[in-house]
Amino acid sequence: MANPDDISRPDDDRERQVRELLGQLFGDRADEVLAQMRAQGMDPSAMLGEGGLPDPATLQHALAQVQRLLSTPGDGPVNTSVAHDLARQVAVAEGDPSLTGAQSKAATDALSVAELWLDAATTLPPSGGQAHAWSRSEWVEATLPAWNKLVAPVAASMADALATVLGDQMPDGAEVSLQLPGTPAALDLDKLGLGGLEPAQLLRRLGAAAFGMQVGQAAGTLSREVFGATDVGLPLLPGPGTALLPTNVQAFAEGLDAPLDEVRLYLAVREAAHARLFTHVPWVRAHLLSLVDQYARGITIDLNTLEEQVRDVDPSDPDQLRQALSGGGVFGVQPTEEQKATLLRLETALALVEGWVDEVSAQASLPHLPHAVPLREMLRRRRAAGGPAEQTFASLVGLELRPRRSRDAAALFAHVYTAGGVDGRDAVWDHPDLLPTAADLDDPAGYLARRELQKVADEAFDAALTDFLNDQQ
Repeated sequence: MANPDDISRPDDDRERQVRELLGQLFGDRADEVLAQMRAQGMDPSAMLGEGGLPDPATLQHALAQVQRLLSTPGDGPVNTSVAHDLARQVAVAEGDPSLTGAQSKAATDALSVAELWLDAATTLPPSGGQAHAWSRSEWVEATLPAWNKLVAPVAASMADALATVLGDQMPDGAEVSLQLPGTPAALDLDKLGLGGLEPAQLLRRLGAAAFGMQVGQAAGTLSREVFGATDVGLPLLPGPGTALLPTNVQAFAEGLDAPLDEVRLYLAVREAAHARLFTHVPWVRAHLLSLVDQYARGITIDLNTLEEQVRDVDPSDPDQLRQALSGGGVFGVQPTEEQKATLLRLETALALVEGWVDEVSAQASLPHLPHAVPLREMLRRRRAAGGPAEQTFASLVGLELRPRRSRDAAALFAHVYTAGGVDGRDAVWDHPDLLPTAADLDDPAGYLARRELQKVADEAFDAALTDFLNDQQ
């Protein structure tokens, strides 16, 4: 007969499991927390699934989430790990089926055909990069580094502002603590690897996690809407290349009268035209990204509004911070004169890129696609209405990427084409000094005349300078 003392009682096993779980969460304070729970009339065994408190698996998952959010090395303004994980989750939330061989082939074939059509419509050669057919998740992987870089300047300002506002809400000498829902005491920061952080550092980590969640939510949402790598009008790939997302292209085509093949080909032409411009006119890429960076760095954070938005936020909950920051209104509402000038230059540059792509794509597609004209108008309206891309970037950086004047830009390029053909139209991109201004968009017909006058003035200046230097010899 077995000795009763050798048999472990169920209650003892549950007590041991509770102590182990509390030790993982609270370190050396486990006994203190256990006593506190009993003093408050709580049953510690409920943590094992019999009561209202979270079970061990739930708490372990929450603990892992906190570690993932806050233990990223460094103090960068965006927690890129959080952004990546959340973007992947959001991308597949409405389904992200693996592409079939037929879908991939149809997409890459369309991009190849687009290159042939564009050869007859522009002097810019193909980008030379690989043609991709991507799922939504693959789009996230390819473009997320660019998103992280684009939002970094304003994320840094936001992190500093959050540390200031949340720090001001803490009493002098107070320490930041983290407490999971359903637990009676704060977590042991040493066990999370955060014990050596100053409160300001920990608050900045929280801000970086919150902004990482914003970027991830935005990128994941965009992955369900975009057709390729250039829908936002900015170069999101590190080098040459084109891409189509067959799942999104098919969903878009279902609401149109045009057949899927035509829709796919027209979108492929636009994607390939963007890629040619960004690859073979390298200063355009640098110009656009520099203007975005310049504008973002000049953004000011309205501390009063920010304080109102985060007043009731639990500082230990990055998701609450993300939701508070997603409401908008925390950016400076009175831009400086310098920022207004930067914004005008950026809007003009975006409009010129969109206008050139619009005009060249139409010229390349009209001989081949019966529905080219309605497809062009549909995409014009979609872009001008401010789709998800513009709304997403506005929430992240306080900046709309809507090319408000793309029709004017397309009219300008059409006028230049009429006067000088393909060579004359594409020569607009020969040098940044030749780039049309907002004034040129107001009067496209006068652009060439003003450009000729400027050319004469420059030649006269060069001649005078040469004469002066010769006289000095």
